[in-house]
Amino acid sequence: MTVQFIHAANGQPEWAVLPYQEYLKIMEKAETLEDIKEYDKVMRALENGEEELVPADVVESILEGENPVRVWREYRGLTQQELATQAEISTAYLSQLERGKRTGTPRVLAAIARALAIDVDDLLA
Repeated sequence: MTVQFIHAANGQPEWAVLPYQEYLKIMEKAETLEDIKEYDKVMRALENGEEELVPADVVESILEGENPVRVWREYRGLTQQELATQAEISTAYLSQLERGKRTGTPRVLAAIARALAIDVDDLLA
């Protein structure tokens, strides 16, 4: 690699000029390093239980328009009664939410999200 150094008045290197192709190689390696760091961060979060992998069928079901509350409830293996109890709402109310007959209040959606161990945003279609 051919690099030209430009020095400051005090004799210290201030600039490095290098061929553009070398610059591109360095940038590619820097991006790869950032990707590796991000991967390691996600893997640590998974190992520590701070993140979870969500199966594709859960995501696809929600994207296809199925009710997110029901999809997440079934994924977590909960009955309507169990989720309603944990969220401190009636089973009838939960059933209406899942069928789209009612929209939950922010408080109710937050309680359901807590019970399902997800973010409230995951319940919003």
